[in-house]
Amino acid sequence: RMAAAPPSYCFVAFPPCSKDGLVVFGKNSARPRDEVQEVVYFAAAEHEPGSKVECTYIEIEQVPKTHAVMLSRPSWLWGAEMGANEHGVCVANEAVVTREPASESEALLGMDLVRLGLERGATAKEALDVIVALLEEHGQGGNYYEDGSSCHTFQSAFLIVDRNEAWILETSGKYWAAEKITEGVKCICNQLSLTTKIDAEHPELRNYVKSQGWWNGDSDFNFSEVFSLADDHLACCSGRESLEKQGGDVSAQAMIDVLRDKDSGVCVDSESFLTTASIVSVLPQDPSFPCIHYFTGTPDPSRSIFKPFIFVDDVKLVPKVQSPSFGNDDPAKKIPRFQEKPDRRHELYKAHEWARSLLENDQDKGQKLMRIMLELEKQGLEAMEDILSRTEILDPAEVVDLFYDCVDTELKFFK
Repeated sequence: RMAAAPPSYCFVAFPPCSKDGLVVFGKNSARPRDEVQEVVYFAAAEHEPGSKVECTYIEIEQVPKTHAVMLSRPSWLWGAEMGANEHGVCVANEAVVTREPASESEALLGMDLVRLGLERGATAKEALDVIVALLEEHGQGGNYYEDGSSCHTFQSAFLIVDRNEAWILETSGKYWAAEKITEGVKCICNQLSLTTKIDAEHPELRNYVKSQGWWNGDSDFNFSEVFSLADDHLACCSGRESLEKQGGDVSAQAMIDVLRDKDSGVCVDSESFLTTASIVSVLPQDPSFPCIHYFTGTPDPSRSIFKPFIFVDDVKLVPKVQSPSFGNDDPAKKIPRFQEKPDRRHELYKAHEWARSLLENDQDKGQKLMRIMLELEKQGLEAMEDILSRTEILDPAEVVDLFYDCVDTELKFFK
């Protein structure tokens, strides 16, 4: 039984640590090694009064309007590991273990809350408010993995970012605390990190922990100390130092380099876990510039290409990074769940598997392929830098096929 929470890493850097008035966000999603992540876009939508939305395990009330979102998600579930919306809000989650056992009863998953926050929040603070209100109403629980033999449950932490600020939200059951960040570099990983600087919290949080005998009410209230198991709440962020070393120059490229770093442990490749997808987002503090979101859609960022996406109307859909849909026949939707595992690989994932085996088995060809891939990525990064340094407003027609074309080019190289 994989009791340890998967070691994902999320980062945010604010000016003056980051370049040119940009907020830079990144996440490596560590998940079971064979799990496929897809990259999916959902347009903004209006919903009939009284309509419901079917999340991974439970159905909840829908809201009148949902924002456009681009998500990277394990393809068996409804929510997302990470993603962004059209208003420049980015959300990523972490599975965490607290002294309170996570519920096996099916409720909202941390991943569902990522998507719900993005669909319903036009700012980081709004997304936070959405997530904590839904936690209060529906709770969190249910299997985190597509595993019929065992139920793996965790509590959730979130990094919620927009052009102006970020919130670190950490939860245990329906109880939560949050810290607001507007400068410097922050990293969250698979253990609690909030200490005594708490800018918002569940109204009953302190009474609850007192009633449990976890805090006496006299000492400073330290969220991690109160909720962590023994000595779990140690500084876990090996990637943060490398970002801080950039000294005011954290850019999309610097964030990508940190996510690719296997030596630091940020890029996970272990017996149980693999970084199955990654994201980097660049959010200009000046709202006249577009936010740019880079998705890999494939495992192991050190062997993947970060491809840019910009929200515009009528953006071209990219079926080649979407997993096949099994509708109501999906074993994730039938009770008992996960009795079998269908093949969820999308076209880009399959092509990338071939590339990975080439890298492992034929050094020369593999290195050559990697050089071509990184050159392709560099062109994308430079084109995006150009968009962010222009004085004229971006013409949406210029980027409507952006992500589509990048995926297409990558597939051509693999073929």
